[in-house]
Amino acid sequence: MDFTLSAEQQMIRDLCRDFAENEIKPHAEEMDRTSAFPYAIIRKMGNLGLLGLPFPEEYGGAGADFLSYCLALEEIGRGDAAVGITMEAHTSLGATPFHLFGSEAQKQRYLTKLATGEQLWAFGLTEPGAGSDSAGTETHAELHDGTWRINGAKNFITNAGTEMTGGVTITAVTGRQADGHKEITNLIVPQGTPGYSIGNPYHKMGWRASDTRPLAFEDCEVPVENMLGARGEGFRQFMHILDLGRVAIAALSVGLAQACYDEALAYSRERRQFGKPIAAFQAIQFKLADMAMEVELARLMYYKAGWLHMQGQPFGKEASMAKLFASETAKRAADQAVQIHGGYGFMDEYPVSRYWRNVKVHEIGEGTSEVQRMLIAKQL
Repeated sequence: MDFTLSAEQQMIRDLCRDFAENEIKPHAEEMDRTSAFPYAIIRKMGNLGLLGLPFPEEYGGAGADFLSYCLALEEIGRGDAAVGITMEAHTSLGATPFHLFGSEAQKQRYLTKLATGEQLWAFGLTEPGAGSDSAGTETHAELHDGTWRINGAKNFITNAGTEMTGGVTITAVTGRQADGHKEITNLIVPQGTPGYSIGNPYHKMGWRASDTRPLAFEDCEVPVENMLGARGEGFRQFMHILDLGRVAIAALSVGLAQACYDEALAYSRERRQFGKPIAAFQAIQFKLADMAMEVELARLMYYKAGWLHMQGQPFGKEASMAKLFASETAKRAADQAVQIHGGYGFMDEYPVSRYWRNVKVHEIGEGTSEVQRMLIAKQL
């Protein structure tokens, strides 16, 4: 059993750590305050190859392994969670379906622009009445003379409305299976398609610099070749995509938890009470020890889930465990970081206030904590 990262993995981790420290972290507070999408930062990430890390070089990607991608997400998320989720949603949810299920023509047309960072892409799964119950999809599409006509709505969709966005891949009900269950198919909807409208960005508690919007489809027509993979394979496809995404969200959560620990440790060494740094008090030391322990455990959990995937072994249970534990670790770390800062932790001038607001959605996005426990229990 060897926990040593390869030279390439270390190089990618260190590159992203330096980028986060020098290019992201100095602007994080302003991005959060203004809710401004970080175009300059995202374009720099594209130029560095960070938006196409796990994709083959022949399509413009970096050809890195899956764990390298997760290591990168941890470090970018450590700089700012909003930038991290922009990268994760684009790569795991937007581009990966093209890589895994797209035809060669679709890869050449779409994946090449996504892997190089020329464009961003969104994935539309969640609906007003279909969140944890993904099979409750109501958006539907009918095939007429080689054209899919789509009607329905999606919400909470990341990266759908930026000036860099190339389009969205959505789940739609396209019929009924033999057993009576809904037939779900994934359809590609490029930006600017008639009948496809993008709503105003949400006003959010956290992840404020990321782009999150509702989408609507009214007699929106796309050609039959915009079907991603085979008809009726949409449910199986997005279940696999979500397993991969959960490992990525675990890595993103570890990055945020690490940022909480970093700030709490530094503050506890500087803040003096009763004549000495508060880090000298056992009450604070125990908080820091628990934070450090849980961050390390969460990191090892996403390492294992990522490694299993890279070995071609089943990893769904481990992905859910990693996502569940890492997101709840990040929540506890943010809470303790604010507590260690005392009254200053309640003030937005200190990063831990932003971390505390950002962390909650990590327990919700790409499968709530409750759903993860259901998935784990189902496999026990």
